[in-house]
Amino acid sequence: MPQIDVRVLGPVHLLVDAQELPVGGPKPRAVLAMLTINRQQVVSTDALANALWDGSPPKAYTNSLQVFVCRLRNRLESAGVDRTILHTVAPGYRLDISDAECDVGRYASARQAGRTASKSGDPAAAAAHFQRALDQWSGTALADLLGIRYTDDFSTAMAEEHLTTASDRIGADLLCGKASDVVGELRTLTAEHPFREPLWGQLITALYLSDRQRDALEACRRVRAILADELGIDPCAELVRLEQQVRQQGPILEANPAAMMQAKTLLTTVAEIPRTHRTGRLRFDDGRILAVPPKGLRIGRGPDNDLTLDDPKVSRDHAEIVPEREGLAIRDLHSCNGVYIDCALIELTTPLSTGTVIRIGSTTMTFEET
Repeated sequence: MPQIDVRVLGPVHLLVDAQELPVGGPKPRAVLAMLTINRQQVVSTDALANALWDGSPPKAYTNSLQVFVCRLRNRLESAGVDRTILHTVAPGYRLDISDAECDVGRYASARQAGRTASKSGDPAAAAAHFQRALDQWSGTALADLLGIRYTDDFSTAMAEEHLTTASDRIGADLLCGKASDVVGELRTLTAEHPFREPLWGQLITALYLSDRQRDALEACRRVRAILADELGIDPCAELVRLEQQVRQQGPILEANPAAMMQAKTLLTTVAEIPRTHRTGRLRFDDGRILAVPPKGLRIGRGPDNDLTLDDPKVSRDHAEIVPEREGLAIRDLHSCNGVYIDCALIELTTPLSTGTVIRIGSTTMTFEET
């Protein structure tokens, strides 16, 4: 069987047995991209048309879509691929390719493997999986289709994913004793994302663990100045505690949960968390109730989350509810639009108590301890 490889984490490419097939102009490539992103699911012609023509499709869009799909099938057939891999299924089309046959699928699988290894306390395996996920990128997602709202939104969401995965891999590398190896990468990331405090926490940690206390303190001063000058705020509590540990030359891994998220399973045991505070539930405005298990709950637009919110304002991996010593808390996962607690945008991990109102995108829910 010919080997298919569709790439959307960069310019759109269709390869069969490592040979690229011409797809056509921007709209045919957008059709391929959208079907790949939603592989093994039916994408309606209305959704395709609204995406391709930015919400204002022409009256005869059905004929145009049929032409795009027919040409794509012909390209596949000419390369020896069964053209029925691209099905016509009411009310639209379905592309039957596996996760292994597209870069976005391989990314998702590797990222999930990294999270699993991280939770099991194997940072070396986690780092390898996270790096394999990052290796799927060949540039800005859908780089040749930017300017269309659908592709712009997807590209923005995937840029956030890339940054989060890079931070996860760096955290695993730090646990593996590779602090010196990640300093340069972290300097670049903090320059590109100067308001991302967890990245500064990782940079300070890496410098300190590389026996560069003076440089670590300079990084503390630098982030404090940036936040004060640009945003008029002080560093978050985690960074303040981290700076104190650096000054006192104390054990830094246990002092830096923002930079060392992967260390949670190594630093906290179930016995350290009071049983009465380790469970809760979310009550939605429509009356639905969702239990929050003791291990926590991930929230986002992606299908692999515990709570999936089908909302363009919600990032693929938006937030997570996590167990802390004092109970359950909510953490923003570098989302685009943030997490609001009682109408206020949170800046760091925030404890939850009965009656706390959480808003993510257009969804409002109330937390209740159980």
